[in-house]
Amino acid sequence: MTTGSLGLRTSGSYGSLQQQLFQNSSSPIQTTPPIPRKPPKLFKEKEGLFLWICKFAPRKNVGMFLLCVVSAAAFLWVLYVGKGEVAADQSNRMFAPETVHKYIFRSIESIKKNNVGRSVSTVQRPSPPPPPPPPVYFKGYTLPPGNPCEGFTLPPPPADKKRTGPRPCPVCYLPVEQAIALMPDVPSFSPGVSNLTYIHEENQSKTEFGGSNFGGYPSLMQRNDSYDIRDSMSLHCGFVRGIRPGHQTGFDIDDSDLLEMESCRGVVVASAIFGAFDLIRQPKKTGEYAKKNVCFYMFVDEETEAFLRNSSELTSSMRIGLWRIVVVHNLPYDDPRRNGKVPKLLLHRLFPNARYSLWIDGKLELVVDPYQILERFLWRKNASFAISRHYKRFDVFVEAEANKAAAKFDNASIDFQIDFYKKEGLTPYSRAKLPITSDVPEGCVILREHIPISNLFTCLWFNEVDRFTPRDQISFAIVRDKIMSKTNWTVNMFLDCERRNFVIQGYHRDILEHPTPPRASIVVPPPPPPAAILEAGQASPIVSTSTVVTTPFKKIPTKRGRERKSKRHRKVVIAGNKDPNFNSKILI
Repeated sequence: MTTGSLGLRTSGSYGSLQQQLFQNSSSPIQTTPPIPRKPPKLFKEKEGLFLWICKFAPRKNVGMFLLCVVSAAAFLWVLYVGKGEVAADQSNRMFAPETVHKYIFRSIESIKKNNVGRSVSTVQRPSPPPPPPPPVYFKGYTLPPGNPCEGFTLPPPPADKKRTGPRPCPVCYLPVEQAIALMPDVPSFSPGVSNLTYIHEENQSKTEFGGSNFGGYPSLMQRNDSYDIRDSMSLHCGFVRGIRPGHQTGFDIDDSDLLEMESCRGVVVASAIFGAFDLIRQPKKTGEYAKKNVCFYMFVDEETEAFLRNSSELTSSMRIGLWRIVVVHNLPYDDPRRNGKVPKLLLHRLFPNARYSLWIDGKLELVVDPYQILERFLWRKNASFAISRHYKRFDVFVEAEANKAAAKFDNASIDFQIDFYKKEGLTPYSRAKLPITSDVPEGCVILREHIPISNLFTCLWFNEVDRFTPRDQISFAIVRDKIMSKTNWTVNMFLDCERRNFVIQGYHRDILEHPTPPRASIVVPPPPPPAAILEAGQASPIVSTSTVVTTPFKKIPTKRGRERKSKRHRKVVIAGNKDPNFNSKILI
């Protein structure tokens, strides 16, 4: 076997390990003696420098200089070495395996956390925002010093013996521009309740007395619970059926009218005429701003609509002057007085976005700008509900008897309602109720702000009218007192003469169209002269066929004993009768 077959390199190559080993084993190793080297020149220079230093170091100046040089060199060397070690240590730490591993692990963990946060944020809700600032409420204002209305007082009534009934009295209104500028930007505070929801019932069952399909049939327990004032309440307030008020609820209104009513966001002036009972009276002294921004709505039934069309007052525009006419279909009650209570007390449900409302009965005529009225009786008084007192009566029990005497409603129903209120604690009015000045309102005008507490009051007031008699003057005090016992809410009950300042009461349509004929005056011819009687030969006294007033005439006491004879009466002495007592007073 040759070396080529074993894969060994031949002699022509640069050599192989086997060949070098063979040669080394065959010949001994030859070593050459070491050649002595000369010391380098640099060493000689260093040795000479050392000798020079030793020679001159003992000298004072040179020694100090050398010492400073050596110290500076040592200081620089220390700085250089220290900096290098710190840099090396940092580099070693940075690139050490465990450091690199920790850095990579932390990066991976942070990426995982970010990814997990992103995935969770898509599933979970974000953190809640910070709480909103506390709400701002209207707290009233005071008129500036020197304003004529600041110290205004009512003058004494005029001494007119011929007019003893109610009459208007002066009221100090601000100019229209100032009243508009003082309209609050924020609502008033609603004590006791801040959220109201209304009960919706399609399937109703009557379990106790009172109630209707329109207002529901709340039990007495539900009625008592509705007077337990809480922050959030749910109660009956009419329109218990249907999707929304005015739509398949009874008291139905066309959708186009409902949309217009929902768009009203400021002031509403509303009235109603059912059964063609009254004539429409246009507001007077209304400013241009009110004409453009106040919503004037008149609710009528189909009978009144037909009367207005026959009299050519109502056209296709459904407007008569400032009033927008809204026709109500499917009235919930047979009694027009109960139907009128729906818009009167539930305007906040018909106009859900309105802020203020002014209700006037159909027989009244508005003669003052609405903004001036609201400023005078609501904003200036910091009140959310205002209504006038009755001009004569201030006790509920006296009012009930007056309603029975005037046959306003069934006497037995009035007695039942009064007895029920007695059991609940209603007492006759007395001075102990002050500062409440009356228990009986004149309910033909209502001013209110649409906030939860005033909405609650009118809902409860309507429920009493729906359960008992429609005479809302009887049920007003019991509702007001129950709410005032739980909250510090009050009602501004202003004078009736102040109400008569901004509304004028007219007559109902039947009286205007069929006035009572005046009483026929009795004309008595003058007696014939005595000469004619003597010529005719009549010795018997003349007997008149006219009516003789037998009621004795009441003399008015006169001053200083002077007797004043009435111009409408005179004494007539019958000729032929010499009896001085045979006298009669004949009406001429």
